[in-house]
Parts: sequence; structure tokens; C-alpha cells
Amino acid sequence: MTADLLRELAPPVLAALTRRYGHFDEAEDATQEALVAAATQWPVEGVPDNPRAWLIRVASRRLIDQLRSEQSRLRREATMAAQVPSADWSAPAADADGTPSDDTLTLLVLCCHPALTPASQIALTLRAVGGLTTAEIARALLVPEATLAQRISRAKHRIKDAGARFEPPTAEDHDDRLRAVLHVLYLIFNEGHTATSGAALQRTDLAAEAIRLARTLHRARPDDAEAAGLLALLLLTHARRAARTGPGGELVPLADQDRSRWDRRAVHEGVTLLTAALARRRPGPYQIQAAIAAAHSQAARAEDTDWPHILGLYELLQRLDDNPVVTLNRAVATAMVHGPEAGLALLDTVDADPRMTGNHRVAAVRAHLLHRAGDPDGAVAQYRAAAERTASVPERDYLLRQAGLADGMPGG
Repeated sequence: MTADLLRELAPPVLAALTRRYGHFDEAEDATQEALVAAATQWPVEGVPDNPRAWLIRVASRRLIDQLRSEQSRLRREATMAAQVPSADWSAPAADADGTPSDDTLTLLVLCCHPALTPASQIALTLRAVGGLTTAEIARALLVPEATLAQRISRAKHRIKDAGARFEPPTAEDHDDRLRAVLHVLYLIFNEGHTATSGAALQRTDLAAEAIRLARTLHRARPDDAEAAGLLALLLLTHARRAARTGPGGELVPLADQDRSRWDRRAVHEGVTLLTAALARRRPGPYQIQAAIAAAHSQAARAEDTDWPHILGLYELLQRLDDNPVVTLNRAVATAMVHGPEAGLALLDTVDADPRMTGNHRVAAVRAHLLHRAGDPDGAVAQYRAAAERTASVPERDYLLRQAGLADGMPGG
């Protein structure tokens, strides 16, 4: 209970300190120290009546002490005397109607600053907004804790060097910065949904954290159709989590999943969000991806899937977001509608894109389509090539099993 509460309170506490004092990196360190103090004291002394105000007060003292040690005593005391936390900091972290304050959104925007690499944006978002510890993030991303700590430290210094301030984006750059936040949450979820490496196919805690942050963003920006579309996409995709692995953790492809194990409440929520977002008539890539996920979720059996509708959605998505991953998925849908040869022809266009060089999914899709087209030798070679390129153990094992099945085909 205490751990969940601290994780929930971490972002508004950090936001309050950064808004009041600036110094994002020092504020983040002071917030972490206050969280550690709370984790130690609250189980013994009890949770205070206003835990958020308690954390802000403790973190503020740590921050003031740190700033005093870095600058002259008289200058720092004179500056900080006027900045002692006032009573208004004990106000709730949300508005009266339950809507989060803009501080969390501003914090998300700050963590997704364009001066940072995507890897740094993800790490800093999980630390500052997600409330995860450095050790938790390192485990989730499968990198050494020391490496992750250096990544976060460099990210904070880059924000400082860039002169970023804790303030909402201007009207001119609002859309671009919000799109960056959506992209980072999407990347966090993808890593949780299908881990790029390691023994586990999924990291459900990471996926769940992305959904929690997407909910926060949607509540803060309820009129943004793409924020709603992203949340819908994550819910509809995460709804399949229980059916995606077998008893031994092995990968179960979509066509073979037991759909009775899908989370129907999450599906219903996702479809409801998507319907409302599409009604605004401002379609974007996340809404279209959510519509594709919804089409899959509404098929009682794999053979009931409306592939022509899905192919049409992929063609629309390609016009909105022309990238090779979309083309790769469109090749699968094309094969389901027009036959594997048509899918293979489209797949050939992906090979020329340098962004897909060495990507195991290109070989995996080609193997699947060759298998369907009756080319077992080609399928086996591509399955094995894909298995060599992935760092995910469940994906590698699945691809090798598929290679074995293809090898058993007549002529193989």
C-alpha cells in the first residue's frame, strides 16, 4: 500500500518542487530522498494525514540544504527565505473534479525534451513521472543499473544545458511536444508488451505503467483525440496479455490464442474511448492503430477476422504515418486478403529501407508468407535467420519451432 502511494505521489511532488525552485535535477534527487524517508518512516509511524504535503516539505528541506551548500550561504538564505513551501502546497494533486493538474503533463513534456535521445526520454519518464527506482528501470529495460544511472544523469544535465524550464509548452510547439510524449509512452508500452530481449516475452509491469501514464495524460487532455487513441490502443493490446503465452512462457501467436482469456473489460473500455475519439473527426496514427486492434478484438475466432477492413485501415495508416513497420504489417494484411504472393511483393519494398536492416521481424514475416505460399525451404531459411537476429528467448524458440514445422512440409 505504501509503495503504491509513493509511486502515485512521486510525480506531483517532483512537479511541485521543480515549478517552485527550478533545478530539475536537484529537485529529482530531493524527491527521491523524501520517498526513501517516507518508505522508512511511514510503516513505523503511520501515513501522515496529508502525505503529499509531508513529502514536499521533506524534499524542500533537502533541496534547500543542497542549494545552500552549492552557493554562498547569505545569497541562498535570502533567496530561499521567500520560497519556503506555503500552505497551498498541501492542496490535492488534482482538481476538484479529479482531473490531474497540468504539472504532471508539464513534467512529461520536460522528460521528453527534444535534446534527449529516445532511450533517455524513456528512462527519465519512468524515473520522474512513473516513480520507478533506478534499479526497477534497469531491470525492466535489461541494462546494468550503473548504465541506467548514467543515462538518467546525462539526461538531467542535457535538460539543464538546454535551458529547459518547468512550464507548459507554448501554443506554437504544443502539438509537437505532446506528440513526443505520446511516442515515449508508446515505446514504453511496446517494450513491456514484447520485450526486445531476455527470457520473458512480456513485462506486464512496464506495460501497465505506460497505461497508467497514458490515463494521466488523457485525463489532463480529455479533448485530444490522439491521447485518447493511444490509451485505447494500449488497453486493446494489453487485453490479450494472458493469452499471449503458454504454460511454459512460450509465445502464442494471435491466431492461436484462446480468446476467452482476453480481458473483455479492457476491450470494452478501449472501444468506448476509440469511438469517442473518432467522433471528433481528427484521425491520427494512434486512433487508426487502435481501430485495427479493435477489429481483432471483435472477432470471436481468428477465422472471423475482417481482414479487408483491417487492410483498409493499414492503407489509411500508411498515408498518415509512412514508415516501414506499417508496411510490414500491411504486407501481412495484404496476404490475408489477396494471397501470400501479394504480401511478399509488398514486403520486398521494406528490404530497401535502411531502418529495417537486421530487423528479425522482416525475416519472420517473410518466412510466414513463404510457408503459406508453399515454399518450405525458403520458409525454413527465413525462420532460422529471424531466430538468429532476435534477442528475445520466447521469440527465438517460437521461430525455431516454426522452422521445424515448415521443414516437415512436403518437399522440405
